[in-house]
This record gives sequence, structure tokens and C-alpha cells, in this order.
Amino acid sequence: MRRVVFNQKGGVGKSTITVNLAAISADHGLKTLVVDLDPQANSTQYLLGTDDLGSGPTLADFFDQVLNFKLNPRESSEFVTATPFPNLHLMPSHPDLEDLQGKLESRYKIYKLREALEQLSSDYERIWIDTPPALGFYTRSALIAGDRCLIPFDCDDFSRRALYTLMQNVQEIRLDHNRALSVEGIVVNQFQSRASLPRRIVEELDREGLPVLRPYLSTSVRIRESHGRSKPMIHLDPRHKVTREYLELHEALDRLHAGA
Repeated sequence: MRRVVFNQKGGVGKSTITVNLAAISADHGLKTLVVDLDPQANSTQYLLGTDDLGSGPTLADFFDQVLNFKLNPRESSEFVTATPFPNLHLMPSHPDLEDLQGKLESRYKIYKLREALEQLSSDYERIWIDTPPALGFYTRSALIAGDRCLIPFDCDDFSRRALYTLMQNVQEIRLDHNRALSVEGIVVNQFQSRASLPRRIVEELDREGLPVLRPYLSTSVRIRESHGRSKPMIHLDPRHKVTREYLELHEALDRLHAGA
């Protein structure tokens, strides 16, 4: 199972959602891989901290190899690194991904990530893919490589208006490149249950029949603390309200997977 977490808007919690759901998969005993395609490397820092960045092969090295022929190319597994958490591995990001993007687009290397993840699928029961906040080369590569797509949604009118465009973009990738791809659901993030605007917007999404997942993820300062300590919530504070919401969301996704 390869899930892509995608939204063209920044600051909606893509990396936070990716890492916390992946950490729960791993904590449940599933061999799990996080693929961090965002040059900002937020998922990488979340899992490894800043001290370990750049200490081993990254996705920038993988895509550089894609561009430049080598007599003895590295296997896909050589771009994977362990994290401090059992069953949880990472294909780390690197800022150099930004500079490689134009060359990769011009040489149409859009299927190379899918090929690499297909090689790794026998080693991992769950693969979670974090994407940049734009529909560029890396996001398209992720959607071509994925089975299902989760769309984080942060309950404002700008996100509301952009949502149908996002879903149309996913549908276009599905029709042109990846018939297996589907929008698994919309993840409501940073939800404030006492505020009227978020409640109204989510109710509108429900009325329109969009696949809004439950539970909604609450806003909490504890999430920022987990970023700073490079510990997903399941490891930092297993009993916290937000951790329980993530656990319930993971369970809901498992039910959708079982029913597919």
C-alpha cells in the first residue's frame, strides 16, 4: 500500500500527517517506509532531527543517479535509512532536490520513483509519501507511484475553493498515468471544534458528498513539541488527545483498505 499525502497549499500539515500515520503503522508492527520528496525536508527532520541530515544517501542522490548513468548504480534499498523507531524507515529528502527538478522534467523521468518503490514494495507493508506544496515533478511522480491519495484540509475558505481543483488534478494523473490511483479521503487538520467557520466548512464538504475522513485532527501545541523533539506523537505522548485522533484515523484507513 502506497499512500501519497498531497496538497498544493503549504502549511496544511502534510509532513505532520505523513509522519504520524507512518509511525503508527510501524508501531502496529508493519514494516513502514516514509518517502520525503519535499526539498524542505520537514518529514526527514521530524524523524531524524537536524543533526543526522545529509549523513547518508538521500533522494537527491537517487534522482542524480537517475539523470547520470553509472556502471554500478545503487539499488533502491541503498537510499533508505533507518530511523530511531522500530519498523520505520525513511528515504530522506535534501535541498538539492530543488535544483534537480528542471532536469528531471526535461528528460521525462516521471516514472522512476514508481519503479523504485515497486522494487521496495516487497520489503514494506506501508509506504507513505510526503510531497512538496506544488503540483511539480516530485508531486506528479508521487501520484504516479501511489495507490491512494490523502488530501490534508485546514478549514479555511481558500482551501475550500481549491479542493475541487486538487481532486481534478488527481483524477487527471489517474486517467493519464496511473489507473490504480484514487482519492482515499480528505483529512481535516487543525480543527477547532468551538469555532463556527471550521464546522460550517466541514458540514458543506459532507453535504457535497466529498470523502471527508473521521476523526478530524485537532490543533495542539503538543504537535509543535513533537516536531522540536523529533518524536511522532505515538512515541512522545501516546495518551494525548491528538494521538488518539491519529490512532482512530489510522484505524479508519485500515478499514477502508480492508474493504477495497
